Amino acid sequence: MKSDVEELMPRLLPLETGGGSGNLDLSGTPRNPQEYLRQVQLEASLCPEVVVAQIDPTKLKKQTVNVSVAGCHAAPQGFSPSLRWQQQQVSNFSDVRQPRLTDEEGWKRFCLGENVYQGTSSGPTDAHQEPALDYGKIGFPPFLSIVSRLNQSTVLMLLDVLISWFEEREFVPQLGCWLYALLACLEKPLLPEAHSSIRQLARRCAQLRSTLNENLPALNLLICLVARYFEQSDLADQPE
Repeated sequence: MKSDVEELMPRLLPLETGGGSGNLDLSGTPRNPQEYLRQVQLEASLCPEVVVAQIDPTKLKKQTVNVSVAGCHAAPQGFSPSLRWQQQQVSNFSDVRQPRLTDEEGWKRFCLGENVYQGTSSGPTDAHQEPALDYGKIGFPPFLSIVSRLNQSTVLMLLDVLISWFEEREFVPQLGCWLYALLACLEKPLLPEAHSSIRQLARRCAQLRSTLNENLPALNLLICLVARYFEQSDLADQPE
């Protein structure tokens, strides 16, 4: 009687049916191809259809996961920030971490900081306020982790927001860092609206430069990038 496998699977090699397999020696060397195929067939028929492995649980190796539970080194005496300060920083960071795309004022605060946005210097300090790096006040730098997540539409929108702000105000280092980073993210060939924005930027930089502004190197750099890299050659400075 044929097994289920034999019923379902077609034969791939011809095999003579005569002669039987009762006197076939599985341990002997087959004398011809027919005997070899018969040995294979007989061995397969002797194998059980389902095999269950017998596993000795005592011989299994226990899996271990090394987890470091060591904490941070404690701050030196007198240098540990208060809980109130930590909570305030978390709150500020949560507010400015992800401005909505249409929130132009939020983006200005995020990039330039509250001090520049409000047109004030560093805020007042008192005995209960620890000196610290407060990005909410001084602005978040254009970290790679931030700008790498901006798509082109967001890059263009943010350029427009900052350039429009720059049209009516003085140059500040935070602005220069963000403009440089956004220009680095700007894809070529430029879209028409991108052409207009960067040309507006170069003209504003040239206007401030004409007053011998103290930020002359940064202004020269932005004009150079717009004119030379983005091929707005009519705006390029000509060598003397």
